[in-house]
Amino acid sequence: MDPQAKKQKLRTSEIASPSLSKMELENEQKKKQNDVAMFLTERVISAVATNSNFVFSPASINAVLTMVAATTENETLRSLIFSFLRSSSMDELNAVFREVATIVLDDGSESGGSKVTSVNGVWVEQTLTINPSSKDLLENFFKAAFSQVDFLFKAEEVRKEVNSWAARNTSDLIKEILPPRSVSSYTTWIYGNALYFKGAWEHKFDKSLTRDKEFQLLNGTCVSVPFMSSSRKRQYASGYDGFKVLRLPFEQSGDANRKLSMYFYLPDAKDGLDDLVKRMASTSGFLDSYVPSQARLGEFRIPKFKIEFGFEASRAFNELELEEARLFHKACVEMDEDGAEAVAVTARTLKCGARRLSREIDFVADHPFLFLIREDQTGTVLFVGQIFDPSKSPSA
Repeated sequence: MDPQAKKQKLRTSEIASPSLSKMELENEQKKKQNDVAMFLTERVISAVATNSNFVFSPASINAVLTMVAATTENETLRSLIFSFLRSSSMDELNAVFREVATIVLDDGSESGGSKVTSVNGVWVEQTLTINPSSKDLLENFFKAAFSQVDFLFKAEEVRKEVNSWAARNTSDLIKEILPPRSVSSYTTWIYGNALYFKGAWEHKFDKSLTRDKEFQLLNGTCVSVPFMSSSRKRQYASGYDGFKVLRLPFEQSGDANRKLSMYFYLPDAKDGLDDLVKRMASTSGFLDSYVPSQARLGEFRIPKFKIEFGFEASRAFNELELEEARLFHKACVEMDEDGAEAVAVTARTLKCGARRLSREIDFVADHPFLFLIREDQTGTVLFVGQIFDPSKSPSA
């Protein structure tokens, strides 16, 4: 058997017959994936989003890198991905992918829950000989649309095709993931993931209570933005060392295995978000150690916001910076009285080369804060973002 085909066969068998028990893999990966999500968050913020609004999807990036690791013949690249995602084998990576795909990303909109869709796509140079097991893996395990294309003479057309694919699968909220000149005649593979989320709050906010209030910026000034207000019973936790957490659940479907929520991490100090993010990234098991408990709030206020952010990952993730590979990511999120909508696209190119009275206001997000959209049972983090100025909206 050809050595490369033998390697692919071994990787395929890892998926079918993991060496670790299912329970061991699940418990270990639930801890690891949250730590990786916060590690990625801190890296992106420090590299390209210091003191600015941003949002991105760890789950989308993870999906693309898992597909690359499972099918690339570049052992150096595979090792880099294992290290980057804190995984020791394809067993672990695929166990995470399988669980996320079957539980977290299973669309629940028809049964009254949140709409979640995740679509994978792969574009490969038509002159390359593709290992049949790699093609089978992409189409059947990763459920990726597989296209053989002409990078040699129609690179720009392929770039536009990938961008159209991204737009279709994000309700036109992301129209371009690959910028001009990002695809050339030297490109051999493109791996893509498009992730879409739309959820309605379990308890919607009364729009008549939304009022303009001041949000404090880091420079000491304030901006006036619309704040949503409520005093319903929520998942809430306070009294932690230097920060508060608020959990707002989305409407659930009949599937009790999936519970999606939005979490807000508010530092006590007006300028404390950077330190909080560093703490979250450096403390193993942080997200699962500070889970809000049921409590009755006097009143809480959160600003409405809409943000968009895109970056080339090589600026943030030096570990994945190879001359022949580039990773692009873009995400946007909007939150209002009804719920939240968020989308993300990741692409990896490879070359051969009226206010209610209350006891008190317990949670007021009137200064920079972090937010997560997360599935509570598995702990999977779908989206992470920070708000420094909710008055800024994406440019048209």
